[in-house]
Amino acid sequence: MNRSYQYRLYPTKEQATSLHFLCRQACDLYNAGLQERREAWKMRRVSLSYYDQANQLKAIRKDDPQGIGLLNFSACQQTLRRVHKTYAAFFQRVKQGKGGFPRFKPYRRYRSLDFRFGDGATLKDNRLVVQNVGPVKVKWHRPLPADVVIKAVVVTCDATGKWFVCFQIELPDTSPPIHTGPAVGIDLGLSTLVALSTGECIKPPRYHRQAEKEIRRQQRHLARCTRGSYRRKDAVQHVAKTYAKITNQRKDFAHKLSARLTKEHSLIAVEDLNVKGIAKSRLAKSMHDAGWSMLLSFLSYKALIAGSQVIAVEPYNTSQACSACGSIVKKDLSVRVHECPDCGLVLDRDTNAARNILHRALAAGALPSAVKTEVSDSYLG
Repeated sequence: MNRSYQYRLYPTKEQATSLHFLCRQACDLYNAGLQERREAWKMRRVSLSYYDQANQLKAIRKDDPQGIGLLNFSACQQTLRRVHKTYAAFFQRVKQGKGGFPRFKPYRRYRSLDFRFGDGATLKDNRLVVQNVGPVKVKWHRPLPADVVIKAVVVTCDATGKWFVCFQIELPDTSPPIHTGPAVGIDLGLSTLVALSTGECIKPPRYHRQAEKEIRRQQRHLARCTRGSYRRKDAVQHVAKTYAKITNQRKDFAHKLSARLTKEHSLIAVEDLNVKGIAKSRLAKSMHDAGWSMLLSFLSYKALIAGSQVIAVEPYNTSQACSACGSIVKKDLSVRVHECPDCGLVLDRDTNAARNILHRALAAGALPSAVKTEVSDSYLG
């Protein structure tokens, strides 16, 4: 099993300057690789591969020992692989009828360095030792798992100037624990973020909506600043810190909620939603603020660890069908209560949808028959 562990770095001023310098060299290499591919195709109709460009690295580093020569060789290779992945993604978009030609990256937006562990970055005395930077202090808020193999190390700097390290590790393959908890269906929404088939409803925290007033004030101040001035740089930092706080709050909420759901339930049934399609509608702002994609992503990987499973079912008519008798009861989005004229069931609209989602997962044979019968008896009544 492959996982990632992220930690905060606390470099000194000299180390931070060295890290920024290495990021600048990696950015120059990325843009040069992109430019070479463009010109090779424009002038000679030749499509360069990663190996064509990687074979030039030794000569390039030899000609510039105080520049790109200070960046670790494997980090240079990973930068060129990044160029290759960018082109591969572009060609994939072309097949789908979309555009988006690879663009050059400015220095302020290139803030990551990718190393192979033991080659340019390693651990010594609980510090991260980066080549030509030195030992950097790491905030070990949790220990790395025992008996792990660290495959890669990614050093990044966010928009607020904070440095982080991400260890990409490989865990030994072990059988997941047997989860004996009940099954649950969840319905994602905007007025109610998560409605459980048990009847519990969790409201969305709306972190971005709460910070909108402060963001507007900061952005007005930013718009009045002169470009290139120190005052504008400070204003940019204030805006970046506000958005970083919103992201951290949303991520913390999603982590805690997904951990709780996977700990309590052996089966979590969700709708197979077209999140990208909804993100292009008028509901995009509220949907992004709710963090649907983040929550579903966290549920998926935490379920593997906890021994539970996440099942996606067809979302068609989950809100319109009655969870007790199956009758279709048409209602608009403004109607928040499900009232069935056939069986007389009166239930919250989202809770009714969550129960339908659970029924569809159970009907698909998601659980062993013994557990399925127990769960069905508790929710079908």
